[in-house]
Amino acid sequence: MSRQERIIVFLLASLNFTHMLDFMIMLPLDNYLIPVFHISPRQFSFLVGAYSLAAAVSGFVAAFVVDRFDRKRVLVVAYIGFIAGTIACGLAKSYDLLMVCRILTGIFGGLIGAQVFSIIGDLFTYERRGMAMGAVMSSFAVAATIGVPFSLYLTNLFHYNWHVPFLLVGGIGIVLIPVIIKFLPPVKSHLEFSKSGDSPFEALTQVLSSRSQFLALIFTMLMMIGHFLIIPFLNPYMEFNMGFSKNQTPMIYLVGGITSFLAAILLGRLADKYGKLKVFSISVLLSLVMVWAITNMPIVPFSVVLCFFAVWFILGTGRGVTAQAMVSNVVRPEQRGSFMTFNSSMQQLGTFIASIVAGYIVIEDKTKTGRIHRFDWLGYLSIAVLFLSYVLARRLFGKMDEREAVVGKEEVGKLGIGD
Repeated sequence: MSRQERIIVFLLASLNFTHMLDFMIMLPLDNYLIPVFHISPRQFSFLVGAYSLAAAVSGFVAAFVVDRFDRKRVLVVAYIGFIAGTIACGLAKSYDLLMVCRILTGIFGGLIGAQVFSIIGDLFTYERRGMAMGAVMSSFAVAATIGVPFSLYLTNLFHYNWHVPFLLVGGIGIVLIPVIIKFLPPVKSHLEFSKSGDSPFEALTQVLSSRSQFLALIFTMLMMIGHFLIIPFLNPYMEFNMGFSKNQTPMIYLVGGITSFLAAILLGRLADKYGKLKVFSISVLLSLVMVWAITNMPIVPFSVVLCFFAVWFILGTGRGVTAQAMVSNVVRPEQRGSFMTFNSSMQQLGTFIASIVAGYIVIEDKTKTGRIHRFDWLGYLSIAVLFLSYVLARRLFGKMDEREAVVGKEEVGKLGIGD
């Protein structure tokens, strides 16, 4: 990478870090917000879900017009609104106000991920996109690693003040905004191919009429469903079924986050060298074994559990990095912003579906000890969905790596894989 490309990747990774951290810090705050606002666990789940729902809706609506503007301008406006919403969350004094702030944050947050991936797709040719995508997506691993333990640490340090984590993210964002404005170049090469007279619904029409784009969105949703099916109940399973303490379970995310960070960079480079689909296929097939092992795990030492989860996180990262690189290439540059915004909405929808399905499958032990049943059912369903995504990927992206190896570097960013 050139110096300018490294700066771009660093800025996008930093922005993506705060974006993901805002979502992650909500997850461990139930023990603080429930007694403070006198709400039920279900009401707390509404706070968590409000962000995803708002992000999915805003992303879908924005997709109709987003390709008509400079991607940098869209990203900056969305990020400013996102940071304002995050700071508002840190200042909220009631449940209702916090709910409104989470919705506001989600509305702007729903635009960020798609723009980040679209900018990478526009500025980096396909054969180098895996490394760039891996570097930016490694910020998710960093957020996952420090998000849960660090937010709890800050909250406890400031006398159980749950406002502090949100204000910290907002402060980091305030520092990043002028840096992004100054150093991120305009990204509007796609405008050369757009037609001013096109209908705003042209983006949706294009997706529905393009077999490759439509199947790519289905692929994205399946990937998210398969991955998140077992996540909502990992903590209770590890604590109440496996017998590990609350002080031990955060180590799973710490180890997983560190390995994901390293894997995102390494596997991104391997994907560029040996092919995205090849790395994706290996990651998916090996992860099927790990999902079965984790959801059918006997009582074993905690060190063994950490090793299992480290491998699972590595393989999950391999799937994610390569999948996003391949999906970003099914559309031409002038349509990429709209398509990736649809893609981001499908990710949110997949996460929502996985959470709802998992909640209906898993049941709590009648002894009220916290033990859960049917966690292995989630594993079997996750394996089935991930295998389906593997089959779809082989069919959809089967010739992409070969085709892009033939196409010249200067032409790669201008072509999709066809319909």
